[in-house]
Amino acid sequence: MATPSTSPSSAPVARYSLTAIVLHWVLGLAILGMFGVGLYMTDLPFSPTRLKLYNWHKWAGITLLALAVVRLLWRVTHRPPALPSAIADAMPAWQRWAHHGTHHALYALFFVVPLIGWAYSSAAGFPIVVFGVLPLPDFVPVDKALAELIKPFHEISAFALVGLAGLHIAAAFKHQWIDKDGLIGRMLPGRR
Repeated sequence: MATPSTSPSSAPVARYSLTAIVLHWVLGLAILGMFGVGLYMTDLPFSPTRLKLYNWHKWAGITLLALAVVRLLWRVTHRPPALPSAIADAMPAWQRWAHHGTHHALYALFFVVPLIGWAYSSAAGFPIVVFGVLPLPDFVPVDKALAELIKPFHEISAFALVGLAGLHIAAAFKHQWIDKDGLIGRMLPGRR
């Protein structure tokens, strides 16, 4: 049985840097948490709790947008380890396409979801005040009709992001428990 740091052939598997690992897990867990809060708050009746959660959701979304910028800059300036050749060669073409397509779509949605949320909040006339102290400029002008047009796209893109994250998680589990190739060990914290 393969260990997290080796493939079935016992060849070492190149790991991601500690910074990449931390950014991956923090952003991933935060996105899932934001999605859960988003689902919960939309069903609440109008109340101080609902207003508080909406404000928290907005500044957390802006924080995630900043984190996505940091992650993208790290990724652009620090080449990730290539898939081990034995794993890449064993993947059918559709899996390689899905692997790359999912990663590109995830990165795009890291930006699309919070930017659409910011646009919706601006168009609806509800400014974003990060941490309750830093007011952000409106992303678009106040326009109730535009807000109604934008609103469903925030929800659709959030569901798409979580759906792709679920696909990414399923692929990681497949590599761990079916392929037993140790690929998941590249993104787990631990000894190098």
